[in-house]
Amino acid sequence: MTDKKKFIAVIGGKQPSKEETRMAEKVGRELARRGAAVVCGGLGGVMEAVCKGASLEGGVTIGILPGENRQAANPYVQIPIVTNMGEARNVVIVKSAQAVIAIGGSYGTLSEIGHALRNGVPVVGLNTWSLSRNGRTDDSIIPAQNPVEAVNTALNLITDQ
Repeated sequence: MTDKKKFIAVIGGKQPSKEETRMAEKVGRELARRGAAVVCGGLGGVMEAVCKGASLEGGVTIGILPGENRQAANPYVQIPIVTNMGEARNVVIVKSAQAVIAIGGSYGTLSEIGHALRNGVPVVGLNTWSLSRNGRTDDSIIPAQNPVEAVNTALNLITDQ
């Protein structure tokens, strides 16, 4: 399965807006339709919405959990991975993926974006962080206007990793 399946991490906040929740569910649906597995933090908010969307389309959902209890996973996680690593599991999430889609989010999402970019994992953004360095725009996060564009971009950025 891992030879051909594409793994896309979807990251975002625990308390997303209604629009971010809608976008996350649509991203999950589109990833499943395209045969990609969803990797996420496995809890609520964007993580639950993306897993719900993927599950409704028969997709694979993997939750990299911060604690030691697999029952803490949202009800749409099919494969819970218990880490007992807290926020350090953010590195595992992005390193397990070939591309990342960031939807909204706060500082935890920003840390995941940083880990992804530092490790050469491309990041596509939907209503999320933008970066600047020394007063100049840093275009490392590739903006998308809608969920379908985000999925298309993420899948097109995957190289044989």
